[in-house]
Amino acid sequence: MSEKAMGVKPTGAEPSPYALDADEVVAAAGSDTASGLTASEAASRLSAYGANEIAAEPQPSVWAIAAVQLRDPMNIMLVAVVVVSLLIGEISTGVIVALLILLNVGLGTRQELTARASVDALAKMQVPQARVVRDGDVTMIAATDLVPGDIVQLEAGDIVPADGRIVRSATLEAQEAALTGESAPIPKDSGRLASADVALGDRTNMLFQNTSVTRGTGTIVVTATGMQTQMGRIATMLTSVTRTRSPLQRELDSLTKVLGVIAWGAVAVIVVVGLIRGIPGKDLLLLGTAMAISAIPTGMPAFVSGLLSLGAKQLAEAKAVVKNLTDVETLGATSAINTDKTGTLTLNQMMVSTLYAAGSWFTVDGEGYRKSGAIRSVAGIPVPDFSRLALGLALDSDAVVGDDGSVIGDPTEAALVVLAAKLGVDAEETRRAYPRLSEVPFDSEYKFMATFHRVRVDGVEHVIELVKGAPDVVLARCTAAGGPLSGSEVPIAEARSGITEANMRMGQKGLRVLAFAARLVADDELTTMTDDPMSLTHELSFVGLAGIIDPLRAEARSAVTTALTAGIDVRMITGDHAVTAQAIGEDLGLGPGAISGTELQALSDEDLKRRLPDLHVFGRVTPEDKLRLARAMQEVGLIVAMTGDAVNDAAALKQADIGVAMGSGSEVTKQAARMVLTDDNFGTLVHAVEIGRRVYDKVVSYVRYQMTQLLSLVFLFLAATAFNINQGVAMTPSMVLFLLFFATAVGVIIIAVDPGDPDVMHRPPRDPAVPITNRPAVLMWVVYAFVLFVAAVVPLVAGPDEPSATHPTVSMTMTFVVMGLGTTFNAVVNRRDPTSGLTPPIAKALAIGLIPLGMTFLATQLPGLQSGLLTTPLTLSEWLACAGLALVLPVVVELGKVIRRRRQPKPTTLAPEYAVAPARAWTPQQT
Repeated sequence: MSEKAMGVKPTGAEPSPYALDADEVVAAAGSDTASGLTASEAASRLSAYGANEIAAEPQPSVWAIAAVQLRDPMNIMLVAVVVVSLLIGEISTGVIVALLILLNVGLGTRQELTARASVDALAKMQVPQARVVRDGDVTMIAATDLVPGDIVQLEAGDIVPADGRIVRSATLEAQEAALTGESAPIPKDSGRLASADVALGDRTNMLFQNTSVTRGTGTIVVTATGMQTQMGRIATMLTSVTRTRSPLQRELDSLTKVLGVIAWGAVAVIVVVGLIRGIPGKDLLLLGTAMAISAIPTGMPAFVSGLLSLGAKQLAEAKAVVKNLTDVETLGATSAINTDKTGTLTLNQMMVSTLYAAGSWFTVDGEGYRKSGAIRSVAGIPVPDFSRLALGLALDSDAVVGDDGSVIGDPTEAALVVLAAKLGVDAEETRRAYPRLSEVPFDSEYKFMATFHRVRVDGVEHVIELVKGAPDVVLARCTAAGGPLSGSEVPIAEARSGITEANMRMGQKGLRVLAFAARLVADDELTTMTDDPMSLTHELSFVGLAGIIDPLRAEARSAVTTALTAGIDVRMITGDHAVTAQAIGEDLGLGPGAISGTELQALSDEDLKRRLPDLHVFGRVTPEDKLRLARAMQEVGLIVAMTGDAVNDAAALKQADIGVAMGSGSEVTKQAARMVLTDDNFGTLVHAVEIGRRVYDKVVSYVRYQMTQLLSLVFLFLAATAFNINQGVAMTPSMVLFLLFFATAVGVIIIAVDPGDPDVMHRPPRDPAVPITNRPAVLMWVVYAFVLFVAAVVPLVAGPDEPSATHPTVSMTMTFVVMGLGTTFNAVVNRRDPTSGLTPPIAKALAIGLIPLGMTFLATQLPGLQSGLLTTPLTLSEWLACAGLALVLPVVVELGKVIRRRRQPKPTTLAPEYAVAPARAWTPQQT
């Protein structure tokens, strides 16, 4: 079987099936249009080429994935914490941390298994039955048994079972949005294409697997089955795409390394100093354990997951469902959005938006398939009698549109029915009143449709022919303009230039233009009307032009503006023609530059990356083009979100940092994506980015807050060891654990419940190349921690009594209290940055802060806690001294914010240029 018969584009000079005559393709396939393949030949080919099905990707072992998750650096550190906790007899702590490890491994394993499910969903799309010609007879067989060379018959409503070259067709149209993304049905015929270099959406003599026939009938010779089909190629791309780790995953990996160095370095220092000083092994082990518990944030994975879970819940309430918790944060890092057009920016409902009739322009209001909307014109222009046009809209079409917006039939014809309703004409009643006497069905070869009716106009009965079709074709058959029965007909020569200019103007706006014409049928032509209606489609009178478009969603423009204000570059990638896409892009306010898929394929990868800042609209693209774009944008450092609803989007969605599927889209797309928009709305995606940014801000705030306490404890223990303060024991291990569970944990809640910075979408996205552990952030952690350390060490050095590691003292109790109060104040002021933590709403944060303050007070008053923690009651003056020392940290934090806010650049309303993105990108860690 040759490559051309299989539908694979040859590597040599052999042309593809769409560049050959149908008879040549059939002959090359070793088949026959009338009799098809023989049963024995079909069986032989099925054995050679395999079943016509998409191969499922083998599922990995659950245990193998779990083992990989367990080797994560943070999990390894947590394992060490479990071991240390068990050695010192802290059984409960060890059990809790072990459960955290199991939770981390379980979530990671589930995420990985979910990420591999997209090809399986694609396999489930296989069509069960097909009408095939075998041994000269038409028979129904399982679509999985189709082979290259089979002759398959199709009609309206059928799903195409395999890729094939059309050998016969009658008024054939196919809906290929699942493959190409183009919203309108594509006229198909058997004609040979002149060029072998034709985009997928322009191969009008081919039908593709899992697309649908919307009109007419056709017969194809199968050229590709299974993994060789266009759908199969998408499956192959899916298996070759490896999901990227989210920015937060990468940053937490970096932070884990920093924490490991800090924790085990501090433990090593303490152990070495202790050995030099001759501290007994048991006491040294206790001291080292206390240091390890202080330096390793055992709750960090759980706390971060909790913050992300809260964000996921907020997203779900906003009609955006994320599959994995880290996807919440990825949204916040988004610096570029590649959005589909149909159904995302637009309603996926065709609508007549512009009319040209009687030499004048008219604007049609309304939304999609709603039957209400005004017809507006220039002031002073008389509105003509549109009833003649309405006859063509209602009678020269077959679609049915319900009052609820439901559509049966062709979407373009549905738009005409809706326009008729806006003109006051009920299409169904009009069809019942004026049934068809004869018709010329639409065919892509002659590009028009004509119907004949007996109608009553102004009390007089006429037989009238109504014609609609491509403007150039209809105009060529016209001899007059104005329409019959209008009373104002003029020779077509007088109106032609205006009509041609109007057609060009509509086309430049990306409208799909239909022309309407009519003529009266004389009595002596009635027999001809019945026997040969095509012969009467001449000497027509031009009635008008209708410009049809898939209208923008009401909120699309404002959502794009919000995204651009937030420094997010928005690109529209669609299967529609570049002219249509460019017009919509201009209406949305996207950046400059439109390019077609063919032009894109001619660019090298380096040229594409160089030109990306000047390209914002991509039309007539293939699945490979979408995947290539996502990769190119990632390679220049962008965090890419991409929307899609069709199978052709699946590979690119899997490649993108945050693939976004539409709730109404294919199951394949939903499986490949990381987030699903249940309302198919671009505005929801932009709102989701806002939520993601706020969630990331909370994660950064939590890390800053956690590291401040962690490093202050490290400083405290190292100072106690280095200067032999209180025999090297700044606080007991039980004090450290108490602070972790009753101060640090509650502080996380303060951060989590904060609504976030209201101006989060008025700044550029953060630079993904700058991790949480960037130098300015670490410096900030060190400064804040040093301030808290100094405040806490003062009582140990200058307290009212001599501190002791074996019995309660006021000095060590005051150090414990300063750490408890400082941790709480730290959470309140560091819940936002660079915005002041003292700005409203603050009441809830203060109310939650009373919990650790109360627990700290009880720790010094209750006898059970006193004996377990080695604390003692404090006087009022001692409490005031502790409060004053603890307040030093929030004062320093807020003063630092004031300075940084004054240095912060003004918000930008333009998407960042790549050449200067790192300089303009906003990094919350640095502020």
